[in-house]
Amino acid sequence: MRTRLPLISAHHGSNESHPGGRSALTCRFRCGDACFHPAPNTSANPYVGDVIATALSRRSMMRAAAVVTVAAAAGTAGTVVTAPSAEAAAAAAAKGRAARGLRFTPVAPNTADTVTIPAGYSQNVVVRWGEPILRGAPAFDPDRQTAAAQAGQFGYNNDFLALLPLPGERGRQVLVANHEYTDEVLMFRGYDAANPTREQVEIAWAAHGLSAVVVEENKRNGALTVVPRHHLNRRVTATTVFRLTGPAAGSDLLKTSADPTGRKVLGTLNNCSGGTTPWGTTLHGEENFNQYFAGAGRATDKRYGIGTGASERKWERFDKRFDVAQEPNEVHRFGYVVELDPYDPSAAPRKHTALGRFKHEGATVRLTHDGRPVVYSGDDERFDYFYKFVGSKRMKHGSGRAVREHNLSRLDEGTLYVARLTGDSPALEIDGTGKLPADGEFDGSGEWIPLVTATAKGAVSHVEGMTADEVCVFTRLAGDEVGATKMDRPEDIEPNPHSGKVYVALTNNTNRGVGTNAPADEANPRNANKHGHILELSERWNRADSTRFAWTLFLVAGDPQDPATYFAGFPKDDVSPISCPDNVAFDPHGNLWISTDGNQLGSHDGLFGVATKGERRGELKQFLTVPTGAETCGPLVQERRVLVAVQHPGEISGASVETPASTWPDGPGKIVRPAVVAVWRKDGGGIGV
Repeated sequence: MRTRLPLISAHHGSNESHPGGRSALTCRFRCGDACFHPAPNTSANPYVGDVIATALSRRSMMRAAAVVTVAAAAGTAGTVVTAPSAEAAAAAAAKGRAARGLRFTPVAPNTADTVTIPAGYSQNVVVRWGEPILRGAPAFDPDRQTAAAQAGQFGYNNDFLALLPLPGERGRQVLVANHEYTDEVLMFRGYDAANPTREQVEIAWAAHGLSAVVVEENKRNGALTVVPRHHLNRRVTATTVFRLTGPAAGSDLLKTSADPTGRKVLGTLNNCSGGTTPWGTTLHGEENFNQYFAGAGRATDKRYGIGTGASERKWERFDKRFDVAQEPNEVHRFGYVVELDPYDPSAAPRKHTALGRFKHEGATVRLTHDGRPVVYSGDDERFDYFYKFVGSKRMKHGSGRAVREHNLSRLDEGTLYVARLTGDSPALEIDGTGKLPADGEFDGSGEWIPLVTATAKGAVSHVEGMTADEVCVFTRLAGDEVGATKMDRPEDIEPNPHSGKVYVALTNNTNRGVGTNAPADEANPRNANKHGHILELSERWNRADSTRFAWTLFLVAGDPQDPATYFAGFPKDDVSPISCPDNVAFDPHGNLWISTDGNQLGSHDGLFGVATKGERRGELKQFLTVPTGAETCGPLVQERRVLVAVQHPGEISGASVETPASTWPDGPGKIVRPAVVAVWRKDGGGIGV
């Protein structure tokens, strides 16, 4: 029998350098230099790269005849903002018509400080950081900003987006956005990182969290605009009261001096991606929450990357709850999936402990055949895992208060699982060189390993040496114990609403095969993986509650000229180059849309659409690029509109309010501002049809 997990240990540092292509500002403020420190997972669990690499090589060699030249131009594209030439487009069209939903002229890789879109499309900025959305909020003035003003204004660094219907108000929808983190260097003139002021800290608290804001469509041109002071508009910040629900609520691990019940917590931090539920709420994943806390030292803190010294933002100077030495359990109250009811601005948002505590990139939902919710979520860290939660109770249909309360508790009862992948080739055939295994395939099988089951009467741990509370609070350690498969930064996970197949975005892992780190294997294709890849999972019998699945490598990102890249078998002279897949979504036609973060090919990040079925399967086309220093987030792809969140524009090493690296979206002389952008066809037609 395994011994009980130790809860106290020392932490150590590292001299690892920042990964190429990502600015020091991004590393500091978004994830607390996560790649600058050793990967927190030091377990001996199998590495997904060891599972994939040979499989990838098989198809790569079979499809490596074609090359594309557009990627070679990425490093010298300068300010190209138009689509390729008509001759090039015609040549591509001659090879066959694109998949429905992808019939647009792809945007060329470029480094323009703007949002570049295809010919025949228009765009508008829907809402910017600081725009007033609540009644009484003042107009944005970056030189006179206050915490009270920010609490009524759209928050900073928009990431996940949701658009929900607004019955009874024609042409209007509710837009919900995450505000992942703040970059104080780009927010405050003369910011002193060593000595932030209380006002700056409180503004940052108010700029984190979530925004719900009603938007209205302009029928004449397709633009979306904010409806200020609408009664559904809401700001959720780092000081908003949340309910802790599920099996760990009330646990001694969650009790603090300010909350001896262990059931109420202030705020949400570092919300990255998310999802919507069939009952009309939104889910939001708390990701790099570790960076906000100081003074850690336990083994559990180390496993979550929580530092021993001062935090980057120095919040612990102004509120002791951010000092682990003073409030050891406060950090245990972050790292969950948050649920918001955007139709009830008075309702306290919930943190669902049944879905586990880790660096949630997001949380996406599908229903089982009998109406129970299943939630997929990735843990965005090098060598960490991805999970699913299978609810035990069915959702109800209807809009009454009792029905809504019933559905809001559906994520508190069920079983949390972690994924274990197995390759189908003999170990001797997997040497990391790209040599094809004898079976000529790169796929395998997998199983969902149960970690904890929660019921109305209590919870049961399936992990030896850990209680149910410990599994919910220290979920990473539970994954270590059961031998989950190490992945290359699992980010967004989305089930295809048409086919039921599940797509897992794995952004990158430059440590794979470096030093003593695990080398390439049958589930991750390359050593020093700087471009990332996407896995396609098929649940057994296409049942969301199955405990078995098959997997295949759908896309291996990078320059299509590189033989190691793969686009589901589609000829590589007809695809756009892509690097570092992050958020994913589906359009009404079943195409997968991919936003990128940290492009390693020399051009700006962007949004791409790729066909998932038929003879055009693997056809990947770039739809837009974002400005200098920005990451493409969201995204939302509707029948006649695409929305993206342009996050951290201008976030380049050395940039500041005084010396900006970008002038987007308002031009020279204006402060750079994260914002949401809508894109539509000029003729009013459907996207890509």
